[in-house]
Amino acid sequence: MGPGKGKQVRRSNILVILEAVIIAYIAHIANWMVMQFANDAIAPKNDVLAINIALLVIFIQLSALSVGLYEAKLRESFRGILRRIFVSVALGYFVMELLTSTLLQNISMHTYYLPVASGLTILALAIFRYFSNKMGALGLGKNKIIVIGAGERAAIIEQRMRRDVDRLGFELFGFIPMPGDDRENGIKNETIVEVPIDEAFRDYLTEHDIEEIVIACDQRRGTLPIDILFDCRVRGIEIVDILDFMERESGQIAVNMIYPSWVIYSNGFHTHNYLRDALNYGINAFLAFFILLFTWPLMLGTIIAIWIEDGIGAPILYRQDRIGLNGSIFRIVKFRSMGTDAEKDGAKWASKNDNRTTKVGNVIRKYRIDELPQLMNVLRGEMGFIGPRPERPEFVEQLIREIPYYNQRHNVRPGLAGWAQLNYPYGASVEDSMEKLKFDLYYVKHQSLMLDLLILIRTVEVVLFGKGR
Repeated sequence: MGPGKGKQVRRSNILVILEAVIIAYIAHIANWMVMQFANDAIAPKNDVLAINIALLVIFIQLSALSVGLYEAKLRESFRGILRRIFVSVALGYFVMELLTSTLLQNISMHTYYLPVASGLTILALAIFRYFSNKMGALGLGKNKIIVIGAGERAAIIEQRMRRDVDRLGFELFGFIPMPGDDRENGIKNETIVEVPIDEAFRDYLTEHDIEEIVIACDQRRGTLPIDILFDCRVRGIEIVDILDFMERESGQIAVNMIYPSWVIYSNGFHTHNYLRDALNYGINAFLAFFILLFTWPLMLGTIIAIWIEDGIGAPILYRQDRIGLNGSIFRIVKFRSMGTDAEKDGAKWASKNDNRTTKVGNVIRKYRIDELPQLMNVLRGEMGFIGPRPERPEFVEQLIREIPYYNQRHNVRPGLAGWAQLNYPYGASVEDSMEKLKFDLYYVKHQSLMLDLLILIRTVEVVLFGKGR
């Protein structure tokens, strides 16, 4: 783990710890207030109070995690953060109320305790987030970086990481132009540093507290001073390739900048583990069956709504060939959200506000209800809950021809939700597919149980705020 990524993780960890302390303290204050002002209040035992405080902290923070409040690069206004705080506390309140009124009645508190604790927690977290964001209190000393190169490859930082929220993990000192850089398509508005990379370069870096060098020159052969960079690395200055830097800071792989040797020497895109595959299927099948038990009334309601709009007997399900693991073809099953003649002229990209979508289709697509029948694909082992979204064969043939490394996304089983959907939620063209592939390849390269868990709980945010297609 590089220093930039490490500081992002430490920032998130400190945020979790500080907010846990705040919630616990507020819960204690809420109990004191209820004891003081409620006439019928009876002081709870210390162990009962401690259990209530601990559960409240756990449920609120799990809810906060699910709505993205601990995401290192949360792209949201303060109003949006307030909304997420409100939702996370409300979810925590709901779970606590449900537990203490049913399964854990022996630890129930005064009627006013949870409302008071929840209201004060929303206020306290809002104030804390406002000042921590405004003052940059949790920046933890951003990595100070300098970029070698000012051409087309270096310009991806300027183009993709313009906002402050994109640069939470680093402070950009400037760009050093190199021979062979495409300056016409290179850096336009960032600081250009005219400094020779010679024996005095290391002293220059020390003088300006540079901790990391990003290699982003357009022409490497014969232009990079390897001896100088080796000396810098030996003396503790990190050296990182632009591809690895973008992967670390943005959670995507810059497909248009990949060169074969990077693929060869990176940690790979194909990790076949039969034990993990079997375990994944077991977990996915169990979750699919469990969700079906609870969502069948919603699915029945969807069927009725489609028939009301299109007439009894109208097609309910939509079946379509998709490309799955290792390029195999399977039939995906969804609730029909478009008219029955939506593809009378052949396969077309779906688009935002597509006029082929029915009224019921607009609602079920927004909240992902149309994808519930895909639980059957999960039970059959054709899909998992987490993975790149499967694409149609007609489009895959085109995308493989036009986008380098596109076929690598088929090294893992497709899923109902994915890293690309969280970071780039809509795709209706080859250009959009290129952008989504950057996130898909990041997932293929870094797939793990923890990343799957993160994607799963972050998908809750998509459903809660209606951000689905």
